[in-house]
Amino acid sequence: MADQRGRVLLADPRGYCAGVDRAVVAVERALEIHGAPVYVRKQIVHNKHVVATLERRGAVFVDETSEVPEGSVVVFSAHGVSPAVHQEAADRQLRTIDATCPLVSKVHQEAKRFAKDDYDILLIGHRGHEEVEGTAGEAPAHIQLVDGADDIANVQVRDPEKVVWLSQTTLSVDETLSTVDRLTERFPGLQSPPSDDICYATQNRQQAVKQMAGECDLVVVVGSTNSSNSVRLVEVALEAGARAAHLVDFASEIDPAWLDGVSTVGVTSGASVPEILVSEVLDLLAERGYADVETVKAAEERLVFALPHELRVRRAEPAAGPA
Repeated sequence: MADQRGRVLLADPRGYCAGVDRAVVAVERALEIHGAPVYVRKQIVHNKHVVATLERRGAVFVDETSEVPEGSVVVFSAHGVSPAVHQEAADRQLRTIDATCPLVSKVHQEAKRFAKDDYDILLIGHRGHEEVEGTAGEAPAHIQLVDGADDIANVQVRDPEKVVWLSQTTLSVDETLSTVDRLTERFPGLQSPPSDDICYATQNRQQAVKQMAGECDLVVVVGSTNSSNSVRLVEVALEAGARAAHLVDFASEIDPAWLDGVSTVGVTSGASVPEILVSEVLDLLAERGYADVETVKAAEERLVFALPHELRVRRAEPAAGPA
């Protein structure tokens, strides 16, 4: 063990949220029930380690439903899909398992309800993200994407009194509220969704980082670059006072130079990151003189989601076609 150089502040909560855990277990259970291969549309969650682990077990990840052989089993990722994707799967006679996070499904339901009432819907999110594509697909004629200042300036609505905002679930809370404030300046009648769209896990992980960032010379966020909530944690750490913050998939990506002159290292992980990757980061830091670990707790998380119904009832069904 190296000489003591400093301490680690470890964020709690961190890592897997209930929706991610449900989605990963859904693929594992599908493989147990159906055997390999089980196809997964897009990455089941945005994490390199998780995807590689499931691939070794027999999951085959594809970008589009058209790549799945007719009649095969396909799992839809935690980020959700549009009705057009569901229809394409039905047309190809695929056996679908929908692992969409229930909190994303809630936003889908909100979009459909406001569209039915003929609202213009301003969807705050990142262009090209799977979750945004899925939500927008629920009501494409009513939804406009708002991704940055340029989009705010270009928004046009039919009736300023019938406009509502929704959001991608994995955004920065502060950034989203800032966008809402700017939209409200343009549209004073802008309505809010009945409940906050940004998921509890995203908010809790951001809050834990905010609580410790001011004491940190460096914050290490474990997560993949295509994980929106992981990228936001780096931004939140810097905004909350951390002197530096970096995103890594694995402990091996930590540059020893980052630790020069550092006495306090903050460690956290995105909502799609298994704890083993955090443990490896803590082991590496301990080897370099940061063995003293103090937990910074922001919230207690006990939420658990049931598995997709296709997996809960499968064992009780006779070997017949779909119900």
